Amino acid sequence: MHIETYISDLLYRYDCVTIPEFGAFLTKRVSARMDENTHTFFPPKKVISFNEQLKHNDGLLASYIADVEKIPYEVAVQKISKQVKSINAFLIEGETLNFSSIGDLILNADGKIVFEPSHSSNYLTDAFGLTEFKAAQVKREVYKKQVETLEDVIPIDITPERRSSRSFLKYAAVALIALTVGGFGVATFHNNQVETHNQLAQEAANEQLDAKVQQATFVIENPLPATTLNVEKQQGNYHLIAGAYRVAENADKKVEQLQEQGFKARTIGVNKYGLHEVVYSSYENSNEALVALRSIRRNFNQDAWLLVRALK
Repeated sequence: MHIETYISDLLYRYDCVTIPEFGAFLTKRVSARMDENTHTFFPPKKVISFNEQLKHNDGLLASYIADVEKIPYEVAVQKISKQVKSINAFLIEGETLNFSSIGDLILNADGKIVFEPSHSSNYLTDAFGLTEFKAAQVKREVYKKQVETLEDVIPIDITPERRSSRSFLKYAAVALIALTVGGFGVATFHNNQVETHNQLAQEAANEQLDAKVQQATFVIENPLPATTLNVEKQQGNYHLIAGAYRVAENADKKVEQLQEQGFKARTIGVNKYGLHEVVYSSYENSNEALVALRSIRRNFNQDAWLLVRALK
C-alpha cells in the first residue's frame, strides 16, 4: 500500500491529515511573494509541516483508504498500523523516508522525526496553473546614457524647414506607438479574460470535486472493460466538461453513456489531480460552445462547465 498517495490526495482538501500512531501532516496557506534579489515571483501555496505529537486516529485517512480500496474500515486501520511499523523500522535504521510530492522524513540524533517538505507540488487549489517565474530587470538608465553619448558625438542641426517635417514625423511616431500599445493591450486583455475564465471555472469545479469526488470516483461498481472506439477527431479549444474520474474505466463508461445520448463525448486526458476528464464535445467557436453549454445545463447536467484550453 502506497500510503503517501492517499495522504497527497487528502492534502488538496484538508489542512490536517493524521497517520494514526505516527504523526500528522499540516498545511498552512502563504501569500504570493516577490524575491527582490532574484526578481522571482512565487505564487500563493500551502506550506507543509509535520507534527509527530498528533497521533490520534481521526478516521479521515482510514475512511478514505477504505472507500478507495473497497475494504472494511477496520481492515484499513490494520493496514495503516502495519505500514506505520514498517516506516518506524525504516527510520530507526537511519534511512531517509521519501514521501513522493510531500517531503522527506528522517530521525535526528535525539530520535525525533525531522521533516523536509518537497517544493515540487502546490496543494493550494486556488493557485491551480500558477508557477514561479523570473522577471527581467529593466535597464532604463543604461539606454539613457547611450542616447546622451550619441548626442555628443553626432550633433543634430535642425533648420526651420526641416522642423515642421520632423514635427509631423514625431506625431506619426507617437500615433504608431499608441496603436502598437493598444493592440498589445487588446491581446493582453483577451488572454487575461481566457485565463480568468479558466481559473473561475476550475475553482467552481474544485468546489464540486470536494463534495463529489468520492461519488464520481467510486459510484460505478462494475466498470466495463476498456474498448477501442473509432471516433471523429474533434477540433477546437472550447470543451464542455461532463465530469472527472480517477479510474480510467469509469471515464470510458461515462463516454459510452454520453455517446448513447447523442453527444460527441470523449476523454481529453488527465488533469493535475490525476482525474480523467470527460467532455460532451469540443468547439472551435466560443458562441457555439456557450449555446451548447446552456442547453446541457438546462436539460442534462447543471454542473457542466466550459474549459478553454488548447489540447496537445
